[in-house]
Amino acid sequence: MKNYIALLLLASLALAAAGCSSTRDRGPYLPEQPKTPSHELTQPVVLMDPGVQYSITLAAPPQARILEDGRMEVVAQLRNRENRRIEVQANCVWKDVNGVGIGDETPFQTVILTENSTEQVHFVSSNNKAQKYTIRVRQAR
Repeated sequence: MKNYIALLLLASLALAAAGCSSTRDRGPYLPEQPKTPSHELTQPVVLMDPGVQYSITLAAPPQARILEDGRMEVVAQLRNRENRRIEVQANCVWKDVNGVGIGDETPFQTVILTENSTEQVHFVSSNNKAQKYTIRVRQAR
């Protein structure tokens, strides 16, 4: 009888403990705001990590033009600010007049910059929908 009461007490404690923990969803949530501003929406060139931000700058603002067939061409001059050779990767995201991506994005290309040098990166959109762009630069992996 004592075993039966102990077993009943243990089972009721297990049920009470299981009933107290709840994983139910509490309803809709608002999207969280990022801690850093979204520079990719407003700036033509974005440095993607702190190492690149320390090492790279632009020698001049990017030059953009529309080609005869309606595609957009962009040339940016990346400058190495350090006294050592660095390797970065750059790509271009093409956007419409409202700044919304059009699904046209170049693959990342490797850029090797020797000490205090400047190198050009060149991008051409694959269609004539591109009106704006964002060049992204990151550390080479």
